[in-house]
Amino acid sequence: MNTEQLNIMKNKKGFVGALDQSGGSSGKTLSLYGIGPDGYKNDDEMYNLIHEMRTRVIKSASFTSEHLVGVILFEETMNRKIDSYYTADYLWDVKGIVPFLKCDKGLADVKNGVRLMKELPGLEALMDEANTRHIFGTKMRSVILEYNEEGIKEVVEQQFRFAKRIIAKGLVPIIEPEVDIHCAEKAKCEALLEKLCAIEEAKLGPKDYVMFKFTIPTVADLYSPLMKDPRTVRVVALSGGYSRDEANELLKHDHGMIASFSRALLEGLNVHQSQAEFDKVLLNSVNSIYDASVNKA
Repeated sequence: MNTEQLNIMKNKKGFVGALDQSGGSSGKTLSLYGIGPDGYKNDDEMYNLIHEMRTRVIKSASFTSEHLVGVILFEETMNRKIDSYYTADYLWDVKGIVPFLKCDKGLADVKNGVRLMKELPGLEALMDEANTRHIFGTKMRSVILEYNEEGIKEVVEQQFRFAKRIIAKGLVPIIEPEVDIHCAEKAKCEALLEKLCAIEEAKLGPKDYVMFKFTIPTVADLYSPLMKDPRTVRVVALSGGYSRDEANELLKHDHGMIASFSRALLEGLNVHQSQAEFDKVLLNSVNSIYDASVNKA
């Protein structure tokens, strides 16, 4: 583990950008960017276009370590280059930003009110590849749709089971059990989620570092107890369907939690913008998310 990167993730002001749209969400991301389905013929062309978009974001003068402490990448992006660097090396060597990798393979069907992750039989091989590409940590997402104690318990246990395998490879896992913002008993789900995560984290070794990525909770500062555990590197927030303005306003009231936004980060960017226009829109986004992450109400 890179100790300089660990120190940045634990202590530096800023937020985590999420550029990890996968095969299932890349088409929608490109549409929002101004490239519709008629703009590419197959997956290869789609991935080329999404990498061009991510490259434009990462290379932008508005995208710097002054505001960002980390960036989450998709596997395709990890194995592609920006200029002469693999993407993670460009982030760290050129930009000074810590690279992460989305490592889950999507969601299973709904059961017990939740969507678990699909199993990850090739996880160890992917972690070996991530180490080769100088990745610091990983991210994996499950979804909680309704209050179901058995389902939420299954989500947390699966997240920590995979996390232990990632830790064994020397990386820091971001545990992401998203609670759907439309859940009728969102606050109740989050209270149970916090309790179960604390129970599982207590079972880890003293140097088994983890991060958490949660939906911004209904009750502000709910996850503060998790932040106090020395094994918790950081607690970050997903935008979860909120607009950027909504997510920022909610985040301002949650002390210690920083953003890890995806769609909200890219909001307003368009392939047809000039570089100056693109940089201006991105800077407005970056500044507002940074402000919500570090300046609390």
